[in-house]
Parts: sequence; C-alpha cells; structure tokens
Amino acid sequence: MIEFKLPALGADMDEGTLLEWRVKPGDAVKKGQVIAVVDTAKAAVDVECWQDGTIGELLAEVGQKMPVGTVMATLRAAGEKAGEKAGEAAGKAVAAKVGDGGTAAAKVGPGGTAAAPAKLPQTEPQTAPQAAPAAPAQRRLISPAARKHAAENGVDIDSLTGTGPHGAVILADVETAAAQGAPAAPRPPAAVTAELPSAEKGATRIAAMRQAIATAMARSKREIPHYYVSEDIPLARALAWLQAENSQRAMAERLLPAVLLLKAVAVALRGYPELNGWCHDGAFVTAERSNLGVAISLRQGGLIAPALLDAGTKPLTTLMQELTDLVQRARAGSLHSSELTDGTITVTNLGDQGTQAVFGVIYPPQVALVGFGRIVERPWAEDGGIKVLPVVTASLAADHRVSDGHRGALFLRELAELLQHPEELDKEAS
Repeated sequence: MIEFKLPALGADMDEGTLLEWRVKPGDAVKKGQVIAVVDTAKAAVDVECWQDGTIGELLAEVGQKMPVGTVMATLRAAGEKAGEKAGEAAGKAVAAKVGDGGTAAAKVGPGGTAAAPAKLPQTEPQTAPQAAPAAPAQRRLISPAARKHAAENGVDIDSLTGTGPHGAVILADVETAAAQGAPAAPRPPAAVTAELPSAEKGATRIAAMRQAIATAMARSKREIPHYYVSEDIPLARALAWLQAENSQRAMAERLLPAVLLLKAVAVALRGYPELNGWCHDGAFVTAERSNLGVAISLRQGGLIAPALLDAGTKPLTTLMQELTDLVQRARAGSLHSSELTDGTITVTNLGDQGTQAVFGVIYPPQVALVGFGRIVERPWAEDGGIKVLPVVTASLAADHRVSDGHRGALFLRELAELLQHPEELDKEAS
C-alpha cells in the first residue's frame, strides 16, 4: 500500500486545508491526475497524484487542516490486491521478472527513495487523523474548478449554496446555476452571519500570505549563502524584432518582451546546469528540464511563483500562451500542485513599473533566481560612438554551495548574447 501524503506546495507552506476530493475509493488514477484540492496560505491548489494506482482509503476529511506530510489517502500499486502490502506485490513482480531471465531495478528519485517525489520533505510516520474539525468559519470552501467555471459563465459564486462537504461550493453547483440562467439561491442566513466581512477575510488572507513569504525568505537567507552578479543588456535588436514580429500577428497572439527574457533564461541554463535544480540536505540535484518559476504579484497582495514547465523546449507563441494562462490562473486561485513543486529556478521581472534592477532572494530548495528590472533608455557605447538604447539590467542570485561568481557571470553573458539574436530563440525548441 502506498501512502499519499500532503506535499509541500512551496517552501513557504507548512499546512493546508482539504477543500475537495476528486476521487473515491476504488478509482483508478494516473500520474498527473488531479485527485484533491487543498487550500494553502496563498491559493487553492489542484493536487496531482504522483504515480499510477488505485485509491484505497481516503483518510483526510474535507475541511480538515493538516501539516505537510500528513497521510491523506492510500493507493494500491499496479498488480496489488486489496489488503496486500505494496512490498509483497513488488516482490512478486521482481520474482516474475527474474524468473523470466531478466533483471529488475527500482526507480529511485533524487531524494533516494522509491515512489516518493524528490522534493517532498521526509516526515515521521503519521497516525490516522482524528475526526475532522468543522470547516473554518472565516473562509468559504470553493474549489478552483468551481471558481473558474463561475467566472467563465458569469455566475456570482458568492451567492451559491454549496452542496459539497461542509458546504463547499463545487463544480456541480456552478453548472446547475448556469443551466438555470437565473441568480443562484442565497446562502442560508446562518452561513452568512458565520462569516467574517469581506474586508476582514481579505486582510486575514493577506496577513497569512505575508507570514508564509516571510518564513520562506528567512529560511533562504539563513540557510543559503547568496552571491549576486548583474549585467546590463541592450535590447534594441530584441525589441525591433519583436515589433516586426508582432506586426504580422493578430492582437491576441502578440508577444511581450517578458517571453523573450524567459526563453533566453531557459536556453542559457543548458550550459550552466549548476544553476538549475535543487539542494536537498546539502546535496545538489540537477534538474533534467528548465521549469521557470515566474514571480506573479496577486491583486489582493502577496506573491506566488508557479512554474512554466519545460520552458526551454517550447516556441515563443506557446510560451506566451502558457504564461498568460499561468498568470490568470494564479490570480484566480486555480493552480496545479506540479506548478508549485517542480520549479527549478525562479525568474522575477519587475516590468514597466519596477526599478532598474532587482536582487532577489532564492526560493528554497532552488539554488538560483534571475531578476530583470524595467527596460529604460540609456546612453550606450557602440561602434565607436554613443547611442541611446533600451537597456535592461539582469541580475543573478545564486547559491555559493553549488556555483561561484565566475560561472554566474558567464551565465549572464550567455543570456545577453542570446537576446541579441531573438529570431534564434523562436527556433529553439529542443
């Protein structure tokens, strides 16, 4: 039997509240399938299964607040029967393989244990949770799917009566209201009076998020020996190419400068793998893909950094579409757990409203962060003369346990060179 534990959906998460189960005992599940929705200090997150199997027991109740590492459910591995231990099923599979003259090897992740994701923290064995407490009165339970569907169909989700456990508003509630084409029934008066005013709920939410961010950043500065390097990069060629490219595109398909910067980071990382990965218990694990955590400011305040997965393999059009979708879902509170756990490096871009340079704090267990200030017109020496060119300052914060300033500086020079040939970035998809 495999234990499915509440994952750490970011270094700033210590606990979460179960909002919804998407499966029931006996359901077959695939790796990457969303099986639960968990509320964190920052957002409601669709939690994905880490491997194929069959749901055994659901041990956590909707509305239950639990620490990271709590066993939420059990799964039976492929070939495992109900009541049979996972080790017994694995032993039978190995014996059958060896009996056929072959060999067997367990797949071990970066953390050194089979079946467990590399980035999940190791925890002590958990006992079965006690009876679930009542859902928190200060915040309604709303699944990300329900929230998204309500926004798409013009349904006022705050007016719906939730039919899920503990009064949670689920997808079926929104679909019913949308089909009726009329305002949904108001919530019972008791539920309304039990809630905090919207302003107070928002303030509570923001305070919790700020505390979570502070905890993660304090840990980063305490544990990671940061070093910083920066490079001024002229963007005249990149922006000229972007303008010409966008003139041939429909408005909805146009590219932003940010997508060029992101793609350049992903491509440059290929030559500097020591900046792309995670540090676990003092040991560095190199990532096979470039999953760029994108720092996104939330409208209600706070910051979240979900990842653009495998950014180095995608053309600019695809990357632009995925970036737009990621920002929208982050602000709507509808992210997937893999987007919060699989980031290999973070990129923060202050955009037009920011300062000229940003020197960020590494998001553990990652080992590097790339920052871009706003693009400004500056005097620039070129071809024996002085010109006024658009320039961006790129910075790198990196972990001195894994890399050094010389390699960091070379990475930024590679980044600058790539941005002088934007047309090549659009061809890069390998």
